[in-house]
Amino acid sequence: MELKPAYITIVEGPPPDFEEATHRWANGVLEGASLSQTALVQMRTFDGAKLVQRCQTAWREGRPARLNFPVGDGTRGELDIVATRWEKVDEGDKIYLWVRIDAQFDIEEIDGDDWLNLT
Repeated sequence: MELKPAYITIVEGPPPDFEEATHRWANGVLEGASLSQTALVQMRTFDGAKLVQRCQTAWREGRPARLNFPVGDGTRGELDIVATRWEKVDEGDKIYLWVRIDAQFDIEEIDGDDWLNLT
């Protein structure tokens, strides 16, 4: 029986900007039999603490936490969240999500920026 994931959903707007995670610990989180990499997503939100708590509760219960987001072609993507934190900024709350990028996604550099592409 698969456990119900906790979701952080980007309801509207463009696809989020995924950056390659360059923190050493991020690679250690994903060690395993399958090839994957970690990407970082930074977003403004109304309640960063609540979103972090949602992920932490799911992880304590042994459930996954996932980011649900618009891909840009009218479809939606989902990625597992492996770590999160938030902070107060002038504009409100900012949440940082580290997500697992598996074989179905690819991060490539376009014009000096990293982009997440469906493959």
